[in-house]
Amino acid sequence: MDIKLAAIIQCEKAKNRCSGYACTDSFYKKINSFNDYSSETQYISFTCGGCNGKGVGPKINNLVRRMPKLADIKNSEIAVHLSSCIVLDNRHSDRCSNVDYMKSIIKKAGLKTIIEGTYISKTAQKKRESGVYKKYTQ
Repeated sequence: MDIKLAAIIQCEKAKNRCSGYACTDSFYKKINSFNDYSSETQYISFTCGGCNGKGVGPKINNLVRRMPKLADIKNSEIAVHLSSCIVLDNRHSDRCSNVDYMKSIIKKAGLKTIIEGTYISKTAQKKRESGVYKKYTQ
């Protein structure tokens, strides 16, 4: 994968309870959703802006506008990860009802690589497999 920047979007509400360390650690260790990235890939994280996900638009548009100038990174070299706290049923909450809306905003900004998930908790995965948490597919 020729990705130079991984942009991680985290749930605003979950971020009030979560440091984001597990997502960041997964990125640096190149595990879970980040295993295909090179050691040269950079990352940035920000929140969705709160329920309805509308806050994604200004942040993504700023990223798309600034990356070519600041870091010589093109849209095709950016992957957007919707964090696991957004796309999976977990201890924070169920899957966000605004996932498709956020994806449409990201696509409208010209970014095509959208990945659902970041850190995969072994405990939560066991609960999904046992039926305690719902399973979702992209």
